[in-house]
Amino acid sequence: MITNSQTDAVQVRQTGSLVHVSTDRMTLEIDLEQGHYSAAGGTLWDWKEIRSAIRWNGREYHTGSYERHSMSGDPESIEDAFGTGVHLTLMHESDMLPTLEQHFWIYEGAPFYLTQLVAVHKTRIRLNRMTVLRCGQLSFGPAVDMDKEDELTVLRVPYDNDKWVRYETQTAPLRTESYEVTALFRPHSRQGIVAGSLSHDVWKTGIKIQGEQPGTLDELELYVGAAGEMTRDFQPHGYVHGTRVASPVVFVGGYDDYRRGLEAYGRANATLSPALLWEGGVPVGWNSWSAAMSTLDYDLYTSTSDFLKREVQADGFQNNDTLYINFDAFWDRLTDEEMEDALNRVRHNGHKPGTYWTPFAFWGSPSQFDKPVEGTDGEFTYSDILLRDAAGEILPDIAGGLAIDPTHPGALKRIDWFTDKIIREGFEYIKLDFMAHGALEGQHYRPEITTGIAAYHYGLSYLAKKLSPEAAGKPIFINLSIAPLFPYAFAHSRRISCDVFGMIGDTEYLLNSLTYGWWMNDTLYRFNDPDHSVLYKSFNQEATTRHEGRTRLTASVIAGTVLLLGDDFRQEEAASRAKAWLRNGSIMELARKGTAFVPVESAQGGRAADAFMLADPDEEGTVYLAVFNFDGKQAANKTVALNRLGLEPLATYRVTDLWEGTESEASGEVRISLEPAESTILMLCIQP
Repeated sequence: MITNSQTDAVQVRQTGSLVHVSTDRMTLEIDLEQGHYSAAGGTLWDWKEIRSAIRWNGREYHTGSYERHSMSGDPESIEDAFGTGVHLTLMHESDMLPTLEQHFWIYEGAPFYLTQLVAVHKTRIRLNRMTVLRCGQLSFGPAVDMDKEDELTVLRVPYDNDKWVRYETQTAPLRTESYEVTALFRPHSRQGIVAGSLSHDVWKTGIKIQGEQPGTLDELELYVGAAGEMTRDFQPHGYVHGTRVASPVVFVGGYDDYRRGLEAYGRANATLSPALLWEGGVPVGWNSWSAAMSTLDYDLYTSTSDFLKREVQADGFQNNDTLYINFDAFWDRLTDEEMEDALNRVRHNGHKPGTYWTPFAFWGSPSQFDKPVEGTDGEFTYSDILLRDAAGEILPDIAGGLAIDPTHPGALKRIDWFTDKIIREGFEYIKLDFMAHGALEGQHYRPEITTGIAAYHYGLSYLAKKLSPEAAGKPIFINLSIAPLFPYAFAHSRRISCDVFGMIGDTEYLLNSLTYGWWMNDTLYRFNDPDHSVLYKSFNQEATTRHEGRTRLTASVIAGTVLLLGDDFRQEEAASRAKAWLRNGSIMELARKGTAFVPVESAQGGRAADAFMLADPDEEGTVYLAVFNFDGKQAANKTVALNRLGLEPLATYRVTDLWEGTESEASGEVRISLEPAESTILMLCIQP
């Protein structure tokens, strides 16, 4: 029996079989008779009959089906990195079944709670699916506008950034699955709920949501053990073994603005597992992929460094005198002599060389399976280190690459070989690509590692240690390209989308990822990566218009941002655009802030928002507004209300166009006229 108690602003009391936990921001009500609980955040949201479950020996057992429910002792007062509060443990017991522990952490003044499910048994059990919460009665605050503008919306977050996947929003009727996190929100009022996993070292998390009638949802299930087409898996999720099998810690919170909720979720992740520290500035420079792809050669690499040094670096395109010139795939086209000379020339220009690798993907044909693995002195071949299923068959390829088992000693020696090589040669930036191969479910070399994420976590942490300043003797910037969103704490940046080139459609695709992924910048990763910024022409595309090229650069500037160019500046128009745009000090200064812009509004379906804002972190009262026209054929007139920017609608603001250098005034709203594929960045300051 729990006695009435209070831990500062967290109150716990028991009335019969009901345990009430309340703060000034939210309440939990635990039913010890029925084995479920309710959670509510004032008038904003109210979820009832929330249960947890495990799938064991072919059947599902949920907390409501257990015979006995109790609290394990009195609430425990806690003070941790999340704040001051209480920890409660709810026990569900039945003869012959694993005991289920539901853990709850509630903090004073916080609009969220944390929860975790643990299955306990006297002998070892194995599970590959746990439902942390399933809610069949979901109530949300009323719509501000009863039309479609404020209809309850569900955000689907993709597991990774491969195959040009997009974030999507949907309204009922719907059946969807998000990965790791979701937001349920009303677009006009912006009120919303955010739910997602906070630990990412064992499980893949799926969030299934369905609703039949507009404005309502019928069920939400946050479970671990997700595996299928969207996680790139060919095998079921691996089993987790032990006398105690725990789910990730899960975050559930309600917010007046879902955007603040997603940012809070990002910070909550970093509270449990801090982002990888980067003490330098925003990386700027160049990457070879868009400019040359497989035709990369010595002359392109070295001439790019010469051009940036000679033409644009002194006028704004620099960051604390640090500028990277990065090889992408096919760097091995250069001879050893060319590579040595190229690296010396880049360093002579005051630049830092960067390189590329795919640590968990093998690109050879079956005839190369017997090839010795680099760094193993012939002890292992590639056939030995490829990931296989339970029957011993090599897993199918993804995008032409076969998965390498990150736990195999041959794979680790290969990491030793490559990292020693690039450290010896003096590289200071590395782009790691096709990382999702390392997170596939399969039969891993180390028997204690039984899931794809556990294997990926193991291999990626090993790689990050090899690239650490302590091991390398200097900072090496680590960038993830095609990669799962989680785990995150082993790289300084991650590309927020798949490949992005220079056309207006490419830019819109990139900004779909910023519309719903801005919050990862400086929470999970120090910087978002918007991929190479093509000012003129990608190797695999036609030339862009000037508006398309500048819009592509604008999108990168507002992303957070790793600002790497992607052109061959031996082409006259590419050089001309670079000299015109990279010398714009106001734009480059904005990029060097390293802060992501926030969407002003959400977007429908899988589209991108067309307006993004940034409240200047360095100048109070200054707001930047980036506005885009994604139509490549038609001009557009855009209007943004000042109150949607958090500004005083009746005040008068000075509006400076950072690209054109022109000034105007705005009150009530900002009106922008844009040519086809054009964009702009405005700075708004209140008139004295």
